[in-house]
Amino acid sequence: MRKSLPLVAGALAAPHLALAAPAAPAGVITVTVPRLSVAEYHQPYVAGWIEPAGGGQARTLWVWYDIKKVGREPGTKWLGDLRSWWRKGGRSLGLPADGLSGQTRAPGAYRIPLPAGLRPGAYTLFVEAARETGGRELVQVPFSVPAKPAPAGASGRAELGQVTVSLR
Repeated sequence: MRKSLPLVAGALAAPHLALAAPAAPAGVITVTVPRLSVAEYHQPYVAGWIEPAGGGQARTLWVWYDIKKVGREPGTKWLGDLRSWWRKGGRSLGLPADGLSGQTRAPGAYRIPLPAGLRPGAYTLFVEAARETGGRELVQVPFSVPAKPAPAGASGRAELGQVTVSLR
């Protein structure tokens, strides 16, 4: 029988490694999915990502799609309808992506943590939505780190409502 005492002793000797708390988010993004009065309503696919304002590598923060749909036409089939996100890196993202993928959302306001560790500078948050038998919309919200006094925000016209970035 092997003894696990060295492993236990190692864990006790370095408790700060075993109990380290994750970094606090840099802020909160609020995305509103509006209620639409249409004959055939489908919850939208929505993706959000940030990029440095001067251009650069896109970082996907979330993607909401029909993750439960499998078979001949899986839910990932229509992710290409999120055209801007798809071109910026969605097509190369292995899905479902742990911590990023989620089910589509009903109308309402949703809070998404902004990742910690953003370097000082100017950024743009992009939120794109596409809906079956509906439209497609892209909302851009410029923001900077460190934060300016008021939250940054923009509003969509149909598929997306208010989108805000509140930094801490």
